[in-house]
Amino acid sequence: MSDRPPLSSTPAVAHPARVYNVWLGGKDHYPVDQEAAELAARANPGIVPSVRANRAFLGRAVEHLAAQGVRQFLDIGTGIPAADNTHEVAQRVAPESRIVYVDNDPVVLAHARALLVSSPEGATDYVQADLREPEKILEEAARTLDFTEPVGLMLIAVLQYLRDAEDPWDVVRRLLAPLAPGSFLVLSHPASDIGADEVAESMRVYNERAADHAAATPRTRERVGDFTAGLDLLDPGVVPLNRWHPRAGDVPNDSLPMWCAVARKEG
Repeated sequence: MSDRPPLSSTPAVAHPARVYNVWLGGKDHYPVDQEAAELAARANPGIVPSVRANRAFLGRAVEHLAAQGVRQFLDIGTGIPAADNTHEVAQRVAPESRIVYVDNDPVVLAHARALLVSSPEGATDYVQADLREPEKILEEAARTLDFTEPVGLMLIAVLQYLRDAEDPWDVVRRLLAPLAPGSFLVLSHPASDIGADEVAESMRVYNERAADHAAATPRTRERVGDFTAGLDLLDPGVVPLNRWHPRAGDVPNDSLPMWCAVARKEG
């Protein structure tokens, strides 16, 4: 018998976490998510390899931060659990690591609570909240995380769900404000300046099938870089996914339409 909780009644619109689950080859989604995922991938064949490269980037970034001594992670926009989740990567390096996962989909959090089990030495916690509620996220995360010590703030493929008018750059600043010096911002974001026509069409197809609050906005390298303003941007800067500290044997592919970056908060 599966440990996964059952999905609830069929929704009318696609949700980002479930669409992402389709692209990762998972089984926790509905027909509306499958349709959105397939049509978007047909319009932009780079989506599926980008999603998988995005997952690999998350793992490399968490390993890097853990090697720097970071023992706390705030992962917003968790998504339905897949291989090498944040706590699994961090706790392989340091079993005492503490992780808080945040998502706005109760289905995601039901799966997280069932499947994302901490090491005995560390801790995991779960917050149901929207990225648009940074103060709520921080207040609830403080039950598990100590903001006087460095935190890895993980914003992996989630900032695109805030429109420019919602000022996602300010949301990031508010999330970073109480974090201790030595904390890190880790982000990835769909690109509007790599494969621009295909990205625009795939976003149009997805947005037609998504709830209004979950419509996606790809951005340029410059605008993605603006999220790191005031921080120390780590080498190699804002780059395509598999250009960030690739492992031996990784094949560069600058056509993947996503940017990524890691930046450090100074004192």
